[in-house]
Amino acid sequence: MSYVLPSLTYSYDALEPFFDKETMKIHHTKHHQNYVNNTNTILKNTIFSSLSIDELMSIFNEIVLENKNELRNNAGGHFNHSFFWKTLKLGTVLTGELKIEIEKQFGTVNSFKEKFEEVALNHFGSGWIWLVNQNGILSIVSTINQDNPLMGKSISNTSGCPIIGLDLWEHAYYLKYQNRRLDYIKSFWNVVNWEEASNRLQK
Repeated sequence: MSYVLPSLTYSYDALEPFFDKETMKIHHTKHHQNYVNNTNTILKNTIFSSLSIDELMSIFNEIVLENKNELRNNAGGHFNHSFFWKTLKLGTVLTGELKIEIEKQFGTVNSFKEKFEEVALNHFGSGWIWLVNQNGILSIVSTINQDNPLMGKSISNTSGCPIIGLDLWEHAYYLKYQNRRLDYIKSFWNVVNWEEASNRLQK
């Protein structure tokens, strides 16, 4: 099985003015496509080539390959971006059980957002910031490069089932926000797909 670049369920300009059309197009068709191509090349003729990207992430600690670190970066990039695109949508509202759980763990929704922004802003270099479900407890964690919580603690230094994730690589925001990372992080709240996030909490 070869991985393919997932189609977006919205146009590249659908998240304007918060995420701009040009960045979205380059991010999806160039950066993500490159991760897909590289992952397929690495896994060709291996026993892991039949796994879905979710399955591959869940057993990543068990994989034995000479170029495992290259796979880590590229397969991680494919999973993370596939997850990220589904995290984005204009016009949804945080409600229901997810809102209740966020308020239980962080006090208020605003307190949660402030903590998320703080962790994201203090993350040095490239990586991702996540809200994860760790055995029924919601936590905010960050990972370096293209690591993600599904890889497990021995790989990514964290664990859990991702609920939302934000790309902190400069290619995700530099055309619009340049070095204003905090502005980019704050703009994320306008495009979070809370419906998808709520569904992920149930899994």
